[in-house]
Amino acid sequence: MAYKIAVASSDGKQVDLHFGGAAFFHIYDVADDGSFTAAGRRSCPPAEAGGSPATPGSAGSGCGAGGCAPAGAACGGQGGGCGAAGPSARVELLADVRAVVAAKIGFNVTKQLEKKAISGFDVDCTVQEALTKITKYFYSVDNHVPLARR
Repeated sequence: MAYKIAVASSDGKQVDLHFGGAAFFHIYDVADDGSFTAAGRRSCPPAEAGGSPATPGSAGSGCGAGGCAPAGAACGGQGGGCGAAGPSARVELLADVRAVVAAKIGFNVTKQLEKKAISGFDVDCTVQEALTKITKYFYSVDNHVPLARR
């Protein structure tokens, strides 16, 4: 079963970006035999139309019911401040992938990915190492192979 994996990496070598902080995701195609090849990259959605941050506490404002976070704030893994595209837009961008790999994926994003049957992996390693381990894991799951055997 061929599939895609999205990786949050600034240089394509090290998984070094948080899900919400990535300007783009590297996309890899994984073949039935578990081999993978780079398939390009996808840029994240730009800031929401209108450009001005929402008023603290207003409907739709960022980072929970408390209102806006400062621009560039981590927002609990939800992406930037109120003017930034939220996690839903990023998840929609990656709706056709089987897994997302990042240095950190927040709780709310993880839940959104799970709703679309996308696995999220928080890792601290090279892209090559992450892809090798994840493709081995999916191969084992897809072929009902105990993980200790392969």
